[in-house]
This record gives sequence, structure tokens and C-alpha cells, in this order.
Amino acid sequence: MRISVQAEDFDLARALDGFGRGPNTGATVSFTGLVRDDTGDLQHMEIEHYPGMCEAAIEAIAREAVERWALTDCLVIHRYGKLVVGDQIMMVATAARHRVEAFEAAEYLMDYLKSRAPFWKKEVTTSGADWVAAKAVDEDALKRW
Repeated sequence: MRISVQAEDFDLARALDGFGRGPNTGATVSFTGLVRDDTGDLQHMEIEHYPGMCEAAIEAIAREAVERWALTDCLVIHRYGKLVVGDQIMMVATAARHRVEAFEAAEYLMDYLKSRAPFWKKEVTTSGADWVAAKAVDEDALKRW
């Protein structure tokens, strides 16, 4: 299992090189989230976190996924700092004996990272800056787990 909270961009191919390789892995799944502009006015996004606490929270979420789906490997990378539209913001990768477990664990990680990882996001537009509020749809997604 590898968790990284970092300012610098990541190379997806490099991050996945060798990921999950082993005799008990039958499937790997990866997801990469990108900064998007829902309004057509986004200049950039600023992501803040509390070092140490953030990594520990993500590690707890990842350990739950590893145990629940008997993952053979797990990777979470999440960026912080100033990001512009199209930048990679995060990635999740899971490895398991079967594809269903790999897919479910990846979805679980994405849902919990979105709602429970201690990041604060501010959207900066031409008309000002606003902190991104929690969304009911994200909270509702957690109910299936």
C-alpha cells in the first residue's frame, strides 16, 4: 500500500509501473481525477491540507479497503496547492484477485476520499474565490458502503 499527498504532479504510467504484480492479483483498476471547470470561469483551484493528519486519514480509509476487499495492492496519490483546469488532482489504484473487488474497492476509495479526506478546496474565478462546500450527492454516495 502506498499513500502520497504531494504538491508535484505525478506520472500515471510511472505510478502504475509494477503496481499489483504478483501471483494473487487477477485485476487492477485505476482512476485519475482531473480539475474541471463547471462554470467556464475557473481560474484555478487551491487545495489545502493538514500535513500528517491528512495522510493518516487517507491511510485509514485505504486500510479499510484493503481489508474489506482483500486487496493485494492499493495506491492513493492526492495533490495539494494551486491547480488549473485539466491538472491531475488525484489517483486511486487497486489490485485484487478478481475485477469486482478491484472495481468496488476503487469506488469506495474515491467516495471516501471525496467526502472524508481532510482537504479544503477553494475555487478562484474571475469574480472572486469561494471554498467548495460539501455536496449532498457525495454524502449520499457513502450510504451504499
